[in-house]
Amino acid sequence: MLNLKFSDGLIPVIVQDARSKDVLMMAWANEEAVQLTRKTGFAHYYSRSRKKLWKKGEESGHFQKVVRILADCDEDCLIYVVEQTGAACHTGHATCFFRTLDGTVIGTKVFDPEKVYGKKGH
Repeated sequence: MLNLKFSDGLIPVIVQDARSKDVLMMAWANEEAVQLTRKTGFAHYYSRSRKKLWKKGEESGHFQKVVRILADCDEDCLIYVVEQTGAACHTGHATCFFRTLDGTVIGTKVFDPEKVYGKKGH
């Protein structure tokens, strides 16, 4: 494996849909999350707010099957190329990048977060 450069123990991960090539989300991973992703074939991340590892889809059922992991030239950022089940965004949108800088919603809502998580997505 490459000598990945983690900053404060974390590395940014950009997630791209294998079919559409859409950027689905960005998350953080620590070394353990990267290893779990490689071992299981499903995307794992590190939650900075919850201070714990998490597997994408563990609550929603919207898993990310990892097809390929790419590292950038500086070895300080990763791309997970994935087959996305359901939606990537906890707000119910297909991708986390569903609005323009002025707030115009341009993305598709796939599910109601209240029904999936029992709380309103933000």
